[in-house]
Amino acid sequence: MSLAPETSDYVVVGAGSSGCVIANRLSADPTVSVTLIEAGSRDSSPWIHIPVGYFRTMHNPKFDWCYRTEPDAGIGGRSLDWPRGKVLGGSSSLNGLLYVRGQHEDYDGWAQKGNPGWSWSDVGPIFEELETFQRGGGDSRGHSGPLQVSDPALRREICEDWIKAAQANGYEYNPDYNGTKQEGVGHFQLSVNHGRRCSSAVAFLKPVRHRANLAVATKAQVLRVVIKNRRATGVEIRCEDGSVRRINARREVILAAGAIGSPQLLMLSGIGDGEHLSQFGIETQYHSPEVGKNLQDHLQARLVYKCREATLNDEVRSLVGKARIGLEYALFRSGPLTMAASLVFGFMRTRPELATPDIQFHIQPWSADSPGEGVHPFSAFTQSVCQLRPESRGEIVLQSGEPMQAPLIRPNYLATKTDRDTLVAGIEIARKIARTDPLKSAISQEFRPSADVQGYDETLAWARENSTTIYHPTGTCRMGPDASAVVDSRLRVNGIDGLRVADCSIMPDIVSGNTNAPAMMIGARLAQFVLEDRKAMNSASAKSAGGALEEVA
Repeated sequence: MSLAPETSDYVVVGAGSSGCVIANRLSADPTVSVTLIEAGSRDSSPWIHIPVGYFRTMHNPKFDWCYRTEPDAGIGGRSLDWPRGKVLGGSSSLNGLLYVRGQHEDYDGWAQKGNPGWSWSDVGPIFEELETFQRGGGDSRGHSGPLQVSDPALRREICEDWIKAAQANGYEYNPDYNGTKQEGVGHFQLSVNHGRRCSSAVAFLKPVRHRANLAVATKAQVLRVVIKNRRATGVEIRCEDGSVRRINARREVILAAGAIGSPQLLMLSGIGDGEHLSQFGIETQYHSPEVGKNLQDHLQARLVYKCREATLNDEVRSLVGKARIGLEYALFRSGPLTMAASLVFGFMRTRPELATPDIQFHIQPWSADSPGEGVHPFSAFTQSVCQLRPESRGEIVLQSGEPMQAPLIRPNYLATKTDRDTLVAGIEIARKIARTDPLKSAISQEFRPSADVQGYDETLAWARENSTTIYHPTGTCRMGPDASAVVDSRLRVNGIDGLRVADCSIMPDIVSGNTNAPAMMIGARLAQFVLEDRKAMNSASAKSAGGALEEVA
């Protein structure tokens, strides 16, 4: 573990997508000190920085918390692996590298629910400020930010065939789904810079590690937030050698531990449902029953098709193929090792009366049961489709008062009719595209599901037995104006002073797309709030002092 000072102005828990941005922004003021605490190790493994390295890092306990859900009735009683990053950069160090902001309407919806400062007009400029979009583009894209966003360097014919088949079905090509309109089909944008992963740690932490007022502690797991008189005063951490230390916070503790870690830490610290906490001998500091509730995730149905032509499955199966791929990357930083989890996207509506897309496609020139388990031993590609705005809500609860014990994850997938109808409709759209040339001519067999799966009931049954997470847990520390919300619109934990949460757990509703880019935006928004509030407090203190001097005079 890197040595952390005993006391800092700000203590940030979690060096992931949000936490690295927060540490960067807060430490830009040399008059304050910041300590960033990460349970995982440094991001020194080369597999983290090679884009396709997620095949090696996901499900690897060196980099992944390796969470697993409880059996879920909505998906046939199955349990799913839920990878989450445990390393500098967090999940941005092992995700699929897809850069998706979400729909403007997502953020306007947050604001309309009583969260001022979160409309698209508020957060759009933050996205621009954080990024450098290497292709260039219109006014809505950033050109000087630390996060490098690029178009994929790799193309595969099967994915281009999918785009053409989708266009033949009336879906328009969209060159920039992160621009003014999300709807359409096209090529994903990636957090990749010249063949290297651009994680939150690379973009926001590495350039400022030299700052004297920034301390970064790795291999240090936070056990609880220390609370005195309803104020967060620091955290307790368990170091690599097993010793327990306290890191004090003069000003604030900021949790950026993710949609699983942040609610768990709140509960371990006595903030949650008092009855639930009492089961584990945890003294209630503030009764907040919604901590851990409102859990949302994107459930994906992965349709696999065997092909008549070679796909990436064939390229990586032989030693010669692997050697060729490795050599191309070593010499030119190009080829399959630069590939993100998907090459091609589709944002579509399952019903014409909908205002915005409600499903998302991820098209992959390979197929596997899981990215961490290797590809199938045959030529194939994958159409993954997910519902963008699920109505179903799950929960995170403690299974122990021991901080090293993972919480229980209950996703509650497909609990509403809308969720079931939308997923089935998405699968039917995928099958229609696959049965359209030029894609139809490239397919030799409908593998999963097979062609004999027909009708609503059979399709839903297949989806229940085969769908899996697309790794977007959110919502478990809901932001809202009501007293039952976990945090307010400035991300302050209700009932406790000096404590905030800033990660995907604060989303009232999940965004319509991948969650990495929004997580970084949330970190930057938090930093704005902290700086604004500190300025206001200093101004108030100065006025108070001035008034006192006038009275003395």
